Amino acid sequence: MKLRFTKMHGAGNDFVVIDGVRQSVQLSPAQWRWLADRHFGVGADQLLLVEPARGPGVDFRYRIFNADGGEVEQCGNGARCFVRFVREQGLTDKRAIRVETTGGVIEPRVEDDGRVTVDMGAPAFEPAAIPFDASGLEPRRVGEDLLWPLEVDGALRWVSLVSMGNPHAVQVVDDVERAPVHTEGPRIEQAPRFPRRVNAGYLQVLSTSRIRLRVWERGAGETLACGTGACAAVVTGIRRGLLRSPVDVETRGGLLTIAWDGAGVHLTGPAETVFEGEIELPAGRVPAQAVPAPSMTDHA
Repeated sequence: MKLRFTKMHGAGNDFVVIDGVRQSVQLSPAQWRWLADRHFGVGADQLLLVEPARGPGVDFRYRIFNADGGEVEQCGNGARCFVRFVREQGLTDKRAIRVETTGGVIEPRVEDDGRVTVDMGAPAFEPAAIPFDASGLEPRRVGEDLLWPLEVDGALRWVSLVSMGNPHAVQVVDDVERAPVHTEGPRIEQAPRFPRRVNAGYLQVLSTSRIRLRVWERGAGETLACGTGACAAVVTGIRRGLLRSPVDVETRGGLLTIAWDGAGVHLTGPAETVFEGEIELPAGRVPAQAVPAPSMTDHA
């Protein structure tokens, strides 16, 4: 089976984008993993599937698959690539669209400077919305934020919980380059109190309007940028009284800008097409060596 695809990235967070409007796409988790593999497939942090809208009031359906083959609710950098893709492919001529995702409806739009802004919706903080098992725990209040205790390899970590349609656990650190992203991040992702796993964010405050951020993404490892992670981090910083909207977020792949007025969170950043291609999906058994995309080398 041959499959047409487009390789894109948003601030270094890279994607394989597939048109499921003009071709039928029904892939197994193993095939998604194979496509994401940087040795056997195309290579990507996430894979994005464009599908027709299923109901009124939206333009498209947007599905996201991590490099481990699992489908997830939301991806902010992917949403920016999504709107550029549907415009470049002639699927719409609108500059602003409404898109259905598993995590809710989002509204990306192309700005005059070529960047893309996405209304990611309102964040949620209740443990049940993450979801997070808070039984037996007492949170600590910092400003308007609640920090929850989490045991990681015998050490106690205090994390802010934010859902941006997908789950995030955010810590404030003194030096993000020395943060234990690759050692602690996978432990937080798989912590038993997160039944659907979680994205682990590490936030360094540079000023009230600028931060540095690294994120260990569930099912993908550390990526060069995480759009929903940037939203969660900025919301956390504002609630703690450390930041004021709008905030520039330095990621390893580029700069994102987050604005939050207490309602919807707006994410602005680049979306770039790298190349288009066609690939023959393996018939029968996918190579056993195909694994989730490798993480970046740790600098901790």
